[in-house]
Amino acid sequence: MKAIGIVYFSNTGITEVLVDAFRNELASEPVEMITHKIMGTEIIGGRFVNNDLMKKLQDCQAIIFASPTYMGSVAAQFKAFADATSDIWSEQKLAGKIAAGMTSGGSENGDQSETLRYFQILASQHGMIWMGLDMPSNYNELKVNRLGCQAGVIATSKEGKPFDEDINTAKYLARRIYQFIK
Repeated sequence: MKAIGIVYFSNTGITEVLVDAFRNELASEPVEMITHKIMGTEIIGGRFVNNDLMKKLQDCQAIIFASPTYMGSVAAQFKAFADATSDIWSEQKLAGKIAAGMTSGGSENGDQSETLRYFQILASQHGMIWMGLDMPSNYNELKVNRLGCQAGVIATSKEGKPFDEDINTAKYLARRIYQFIK
């Protein structure tokens, strides 16, 4: 069975809503979803430690990175995970896998594109193939890509809840990636 891994950190729950939408969109498909929320208890001395997860990710056909945007980049918890992937980098254990990203921020232009750019660089370091969106900004009946970012899913929230269009964009990305790995 094909597998998609999702590695994410969420503090306020907005990024987690995107992850849940992505995962639930493929619930009826023959694909294993390996979803991992980065927890503070996995960061020991500033270093993310979870060898089981690293092994599971090597068996995935696609890996989705997700983190809120803090101060123009990924959250520190996600960065700790990214740094830990250097242990498998030299052997290119993730090479050839599809990669994609999702992020959330407090404002419509809160530098979320920088977080997606960080994910792209991380994927490139590992020899992964980046999968962005193939949908122009909100010019479609699906109401996806509200903020017009082709690199991945960007969400903002109103009163602590992400916009429906942003949730729909996460679902759209799930379908797009599934079409490439099935």
